[in-house]
Amino acid sequence: MAAISPARLLTRGQLWRRRGTKAAPYAFIAPFLVLFAAFGLFPLIYTGYVSLHRVRLQKPDAMTWVGFDNYTTLLQDEFFWNSLKNTFTIGVISTVPQLCLALGLAHLLNYKLRGRTFFRVAMLMPYATSVAAATLVFAGLFGRDYGMLNWFLGLFGVDPIDWFNDKWPSQIAISTIVTWRWTGYNALIYLAAMQAIPHDRYESAMLDGANRWRQFRHVTLPGLRPTIVFTIIVSTIGALQIFGEPLLLQGGTSGMNGGASRQYQTTGLYMYQSGWQYFSLGKAAAIAWLLFLLIALVVGVNAAVVRYRARKG
Repeated sequence: MAAISPARLLTRGQLWRRRGTKAAPYAFIAPFLVLFAAFGLFPLIYTGYVSLHRVRLQKPDAMTWVGFDNYTTLLQDEFFWNSLKNTFTIGVISTVPQLCLALGLAHLLNYKLRGRTFFRVAMLMPYATSVAAATLVFAGLFGRDYGMLNWFLGLFGVDPIDWFNDKWPSQIAISTIVTWRWTGYNALIYLAAMQAIPHDRYESAMLDGANRWRQFRHVTLPGLRPTIVFTIIVSTIGALQIFGEPLLLQGGTSGMNGGASRQYQTTGLYMYQSGWQYFSLGKAAAIAWLLFLLIALVVGVNAAVVRYRARKG
């Protein structure tokens, strides 16, 4: 007589409970997957579909298939390449100082200082401030005729700087706003990572005669390497998507153009202008997809570099 398998001896209720146990994790993450599909994946795919058509904002349902014409037109568009160059330069002069300042502030706050909680909360306040409010305040500070910064520089005999219409001053002004908003946020991330480094490593370094600078170089920085890579990637993505600060620096048409000579028009601004001022949704969708591919490329290169250094180290 053939042996009866244990699975056959289970009741129907036990089988349903076993299946329910296996399906429970998927049920817990189902809300996220549904929301991601509705508000993340579908818009991404639909934007790619729109980028292959000629679409006007006034008649979004009237689409004309053009294939990759929108992309080839962009690759020959001097304004598109200008926006990419501006995005890169603004990203570099905002991300590098931002992360260096954040690392220094986190190192200082890692010591036992009086009022450490107050300083941590104070550093996070710029991040909690809206982009519009921060940009409007800094626009007043950078005013050419009545701005406080030019008044201060005038005390040292420096002529007034046109922070809105000259290329490098305007990009520095935008980068200053970005740096002010995000330095404290990254500093708290670094601080949390520093506090996770085992204290015995510092004790061993002290026994070996290492001063605080050497401890920072040979203990703190290696321990922060994964966190530094994370902040570099996230800050790079944010820099490629910068939009609010240049749009609101002067406001109106000038803000959308990125200044009188497009000296600080970013790719995000050019995408917005193409879709909502020039009414070309197909072109705007193509810009969005090129920006998405650029971000994916940058993240991929960063990940490859990190993997290579981890394998080498």
